[in-house]
Amino acid sequence: MMSESHHRELTEQAAALRAMAVQAGPQASVLTCPGWDVHKMMRHLGRVYAMGSLAVDTEPDGSTPQPPVPPDGFTDTLSWWDDRLAELLDKLATSDADRAVWSFFPGGTPAAWSRRMAHETAIHRLDAEHALADGDTAQVRELLFDSDFAADGVDEMLSVLLSGTRKWADQHGDGQALFHAADAGRTWLVTFRPEQPPETGAPHDAALGSPEVDATVAGTADAIYRRVWGRPSSAVVSGDETLAGLVSGR
Repeated sequence: MMSESHHRELTEQAAALRAMAVQAGPQASVLTCPGWDVHKMMRHLGRVYAMGSLAVDTEPDGSTPQPPVPPDGFTDTLSWWDDRLAELLDKLATSDADRAVWSFFPGGTPAAWSRRMAHETAIHRLDAEHALADGDTAQVRELLFDSDFAADGVDEMLSVLLSGTRKWADQHGDGQALFHAADAGRTWLVTFRPEQPPETGAPHDAALGSPEVDATVAGTADAIYRRVWGRPSSAVVSGDETLAGLVSGR
């Protein structure tokens, strides 16, 4: 079964996202996802939920699941989104958490999909907050993700998604970047080599700035979480900003 913490976060973040989306309205621009409005974001996330539901019923070597096309109208989209979320929560809650299933990321299991869906929802909840704030980032920063949850999202990005879901053949960065979330007591050392997927591990000395690194990204877990997902963040970058910028999800 899905972990209790990810179940709680998925449920809570989805409820907050939906409320923000309704308040912002379907045509509000999602400034953190250029070219999107709220309606497009909700259609996208509904399809992601449908993909997750199909994935946990698909063998690891099965064909890529094909989620259905969402309806056009915003009211119909919201109803369809509600149904897809309910279906996803039920599938994840009743599946063997450790059974190998299809995924686009390494180590696909229902438990891993639970984690993925919780963070996918939280980041788009943040996008909905930006849409509602209409560019007022100070207002958005009133939202603070729980430090343990945010650190878990940073870990998922750096340890699973970064090397496992992106193409690195044309990447020429070379060096090490340290990500330090002080309030969560977590550090990640990402090593980049030209034309190779990066490797993420823990530094030998967890003290900030040690070992010698080419770039450091420091802040709260909430700030690091936003930073690694390419959202406005108060995290402080020192050293090679280009290298640090190679970690920027969407």
